Amino acid sequence: QVQLVASGGGLVQAGGSLRLSCAASGLAFSIYPMGWFRQAPGKEREFVAAIRWGADSTYYADSVKGRFTISRDNAKNTVYLQMNSLKPEDTAVYYCNTVADTRPTNDWGQGTQVTVSS
Repeated sequence: QVQLVASGGGLVQAGGSLRLSCAASGLAFSIYPMGWFRQAPGKEREFVAAIRWGADSTYYADSVKGRFTISRDNAKNTVYLQMNSLKPEDTAVYYCNTVADTRPTNDWGQGTQVTVSS
């Protein structure tokens, strides 16, 4: 059974930074492209960033390009999201998932709340 557990969220002022982590288990992590998604109150879940299995290719939503960086450590079965220059509109629950292009391919696991105050 695949388990995806995100952590590292919190409350931060606009312009600040956070680093999210997502630990995966129950799958051959190193062969899967991974992605981050977020869901703000009253909105649909949206794609944020993705990284290929070899970490040689990354892709970002326009809204976070240049501010967020996705990375992975296959030895630790973990994917990261470094978030800089945070804005109030980044406030959401953040989730990770396996992906095909920008589409999630597994059940959702535990997310982590990010709140950016103005």
